[in-house]
Amino acid sequence: MALLKIDNITKRFGGLTAVDDFYLEIEPGEIIGLIGPNGAGKTTVFNMITGIYMPDENKIYFQDEDITSLKPDKIAKMGIGRTFQNIRLLNNLSVIDNIMIGTHLHLNSGLFSAIFKLPGYIKEEKELYEKSLRLLKKVELDEYTHEKANSLPYGKQRKLEIARALATGPKLLLLDEPAAGMNPQESRELVEFIRQIKNEFEVSIFLIEHDMKVVMGICEKILVLDYGKTIAEGKPEEIKNNPEVIKAYLGVDVVNA
Repeated sequence: MALLKIDNITKRFGGLTAVDDFYLEIEPGEIIGLIGPNGAGKTTVFNMITGIYMPDENKIYFQDEDITSLKPDKIAKMGIGRTFQNIRLLNNLSVIDNIMIGTHLHLNSGLFSAIFKLPGYIKEEKELYEKSLRLLKKVELDEYTHEKANSLPYGKQRKLEIARALATGPKLLLLDEPAAGMNPQESRELVEFIRQIKNEFEVSIFLIEHDMKVVMGICEKILVLDYGKTIAEGKPEEIKNNPEVIKAYLGVDVVNA
């Protein structure tokens, strides 16, 4: 059984088809990349997986359960975590508070218990705090525990956003351009970090990325979108030498050149 199955979904905005007949299966433990020119429909795919948009046609299944019409919070609770193109940290809160926001997805205590600080809520908060500390140590951000999120170097902020997504306890992690804005050294560190979290947290990873060194260096399989359609799918070496991919990115027809 595939962890995630995207069954030929299509999404239209007015007369524009943003994603056309997109199919993908992700197995447990895989790292899969989604690439393509700007406007190809990549983030729209992510938005449909996470419940921000609903496909106009067909279904999405997670662990064999139809999640097509579920709200984002329900999908997150089922085990799909996500980051965004633009960092969305709560900048004026501490690093540990940003992590705890992720753990609160699974908080059992209700609003009444939280307002009146009932014993059950206090106990659960303490457990989540300790869990967040352990996570920060695992991802080597524990030295920044009580610093404000916006005081971290850019690469560490990206890392913190991924760690906050991990705090939700995902089985599948969607990373939307995690290397955006990074320098070459930070990108190399990111590749090692993604390998680390895949093994340590036993998550499957589906990522959108424009940095080809990151994509080629870490993904086991890559899909290429162009104008909403999948034009290629395969291993990194196959994608790198695919004439359709070269044409989509560079506008050069290598067959007829």
